[in-house]
Amino acid sequence: MQIILIKDVDNLGAAHELVEVKPGYARNYLIPQKYAIEASGSNMKILEERRKQKAKKEEKLMAEIAKVTDVLKASPVKVGAKVGTSGKIFGSVTAIQLARAIREQKGYEIDRRRISIVDEVKEAGTYKAQVDFGKDNVLELEFEVVGE
Repeated sequence: MQIILIKDVDNLGAAHELVEVKPGYARNYLIPQKYAIEASGSNMKILEERRKQKAKKEEKLMAEIAKVTDVLKASPVKVGAKVGTSGKIFGSVTAIQLARAIREQKGYEIDRRRISIVDEVKEAGTYKAQVDFGKDNVLELEFEVVGE
């Protein structure tokens, strides 16, 4: 029996997927628990429309990610830190400070949990960080630590 999954089901498939299961499993568990609906003609049309909408939304999101990536790659972000006489900074630069600098200088709000700094930052200079936009979109970002 063919059914369309409404929700993700372990070991079966993801939401909005057409799967083949045994009739008893579909009638007695998946459909009553609202995990799936029967794959009739009208439900198949609805599924296709949802897939089209999802593809459009994903395409728009990819375009926005590309735009943000171009802006971030244009020039390095400068992060200010208190520096001692020997060039070492007091403390270290964190993802929170980097996210704040991106927001102030580039105008984009990036969640600090999506930023990971590659090397430990203890001195003034140029460093690299990775920004994970999801869906295998990782940007290598250069930032510069300058003394305040």
